[in-house]
Amino acid sequence: MTDPSRMVSGKKQPEDRVDYALRPHSLSEMTGQDRVVENLSILIKASKARKEALDHVLLYGPPGLGKTTFAHVIANEMEVNIRITAGPSIERAGDLAAILTHLREGDILFIDEIHRLGRAVEEVLYPAMEDFALDIVIGKGPAAKNVRLHLPRFTVIGATTRLALLTAPLRARFGAVYRLDFYDLPAMYSIVQRAANLLKVPIEEAGISEIARRARGTPRVALRLLKRVRDFAEVRADGRITVGVAGEALDLMDIDPLGLDDMDRRVLRTIIEKFEGGPVGLETIAASISEESDTIMDVVEPYLLQLGFLDRTPRGRTATRLAYEHLGLSDGRPPRQSPLF
Repeated sequence: MTDPSRMVSGKKQPEDRVDYALRPHSLSEMTGQDRVVENLSILIKASKARKEALDHVLLYGPPGLGKTTFAHVIANEMEVNIRITAGPSIERAGDLAAILTHLREGDILFIDEIHRLGRAVEEVLYPAMEDFALDIVIGKGPAAKNVRLHLPRFTVIGATTRLALLTAPLRARFGAVYRLDFYDLPAMYSIVQRAANLLKVPIEEAGISEIARRARGTPRVALRLLKRVRDFAEVRADGRITVGVAGEALDLMDIDPLGLDDMDRRVLRTIIEKFEGGPVGLETIAASISEESDTIMDVVEPYLLQLGFLDRTPRGRTATRLAYEHLGLSDGRPPRQSPLF
């Protein structure tokens, strides 16, 4: 099974394109990430009071948690235009120069997957972010000369799932750095409820809870599951999503009550059954289940670590007792006793 086919993958998929209509448009509509929302609110209000461009912002965290949504919300709150691009799309320094010269005062440049910018492109971005200037070399050889173009003050919002891959000079040029964490259950409930209302999906409170509980704390996954459960309800039920309908639909998609799918369970069973619970290296796990190590590290591991099913050690990954219990396996240790006895 490859990552793009996973219903619980936080990576963007073609079917997620309708989510643009479901995105919040202001900070007041944002659910969860309360600390990030509060900090951004202060940052935006201060910038607007001084009538200055917003400081450069870096958002990082697992995929599907709302980095792009935050960028759009910031642009709406600042009442400015937003230009969207991605690190892999900017192949040459000239591509970035073309984008920068078309920005206006206060505009926002959103760069997704910013950790994938090339070194030559980064060198052009440094003075643009720090001095709002663009250095261009005209001519070749002894006749070449450097020309500095002054740019309007703009804001770069960078998004990345791999903060460690961002170079130190680039990271240092962001004045505000925020991490997005997995959403708690009440926040996920609110997100599913709001999306169901916007999509006009008949759904009971228990059905909302069932979808929210299995969505891995990731809004993108929650919206995707809601659409698939809606399809199931229209074909196999009367169109209304109850807890039974939601549970049956999600079970059919092989998503268990904690939101784990077949790949998650394969990773855990590989560590437990093939390597006696670990420690085992990431590359070895990837080879054992015929998957890319980056997919396991970026998509599978974060949620398993959040649940406490995996431990990272200097020698490799190990499965915890909670993982054994969830899979109904024994780790060879006596069962835990209540502290009351």
